[in-house]
Amino acid sequence: MEQPPISPATTAAPARRRLLARLAAIALVAVSLPLATPAIDPEFVPGGGSGGDDGWADGLLGLFGDGFVSRPAVYLGLLWLAIGIWAVLLAYARDLGMRWTTWVTGVLLAIFVLAPPLLSLDLFSYIAYARLGAEHGLNPYEFAPAAIPFDDAARRVQDYRDAVSVYGPLFTLGTYPLGLLGVPFALWSLKLVAGASVAAIAAIVARLARLRGVEPAGAVAFVALNPIVLVQLVGGGHNDALTIAIAIAAIAASLAGRPLTAGVGYVVAAAVKVSGGIYAPFAIAGTGGGGRRRLIAGIAAALAVVAAVSLLSFGSHASEALSVAGGNQDRISRWSVPAVLSRGTGIDVDAIRTLAVVALGIVVVWLLAAAARGLDWVRAAGWATLGVLLATAYIVPWYLIWLLPVAAISRDRVLIGATILLTVFQAVNGIPVTF
Repeated sequence: MEQPPISPATTAAPARRRLLARLAAIALVAVSLPLATPAIDPEFVPGGGSGGDDGWADGLLGLFGDGFVSRPAVYLGLLWLAIGIWAVLLAYARDLGMRWTTWVTGVLLAIFVLAPPLLSLDLFSYIAYARLGAEHGLNPYEFAPAAIPFDDAARRVQDYRDAVSVYGPLFTLGTYPLGLLGVPFALWSLKLVAGASVAAIAAIVARLARLRGVEPAGAVAFVALNPIVLVQLVGGGHNDALTIAIAIAAIAASLAGRPLTAGVGYVVAAAVKVSGGIYAPFAIAGTGGGGRRRLIAGIAAALAVVAAVSLLSFGSHASEALSVAGGNQDRISRWSVPAVLSRGTGIDVDAIRTLAVVALGIVVVWLLAAAARGLDWVRAAGWATLGVLLATAYIVPWYLIWLLPVAAISRDRVLIGATILLTVFQAVNGIPVTF
């Protein structure tokens, strides 16, 4: 039978979409370069400084002199522009294709790994805790960076100068060798770990997306090309990237029918940072029969090993990480949802925070029960994670990485839309501009 002719309009539309997707990808790279190279100023690079002993922290700025952006409002505008381009990329991800998505992800991760530590001093906290133990023989769960005021990392720590470590024992032990190799080596190693962790998250998300009938290029773009992830998480070198990489690997093991491995993975993630355990209750609720028993067995065995390692390495003081993490909820971020509602309504922020926590508890219990009755537990975990980020009075932008991967594979457009809105809302958080 003779095939009907293909009209020029039929072939032109996909070509136009592909061209638009590629132009958007190139535009995202172009806008990201000034975001990765702001002025060497404490507002943008709080732990760095050009010249002298601090030149090692400049990264890409060593190639671009004084940087491209010196005004916080301009930096925020560029970040919002990048988020807008990212939204376009999400709409055209299928047209961009997996190959282009992979290349753009690699280029952008490299740019932000090589950027100076952006908008946060947390990297220096990690290194200070490592040096407390490895270099100075002090337990980082007993002693704060203030105990070594002349140390090259500890002297840069500000907000948490008098706080003991909030990070998990496996992360702390893992950074000890870096503490012995000097601050510059430790800093760039941890930046590389953050970038590699986001790349690992992207690879796992692509695999899970295929398994769950989600467009892989769109899922990868949703996570790894998110400008908040690039600027705040990778640019700041935060260990949340490593935490969630391990947790998402545990989800992959759960969905692949390896519950024992998954249980170990959830505990290891939490032993890097306690937030890594956020998906485990939903995996337990959503896994039936013998799989649930093996999952719980994996969790129990891993908890026993981690507890033994922690006691041998740090004594009972390692439990301080949990109390400090909980104590963070006594702090209030200006750009948390409860704080914004308080400013808008005049209602005391503590009252709003209490109501939010109660509402969150009810929602989480309902989601767990629904997952036990057959609701997709990954989707339930995504909604619960969104609830945590909306209810908490203390939030920093890179916490979005807790939500992005599970939302990407959730098959829930409403959850994906809410995650995009939260990205827009969190752009201003941590940027040194006043509203």
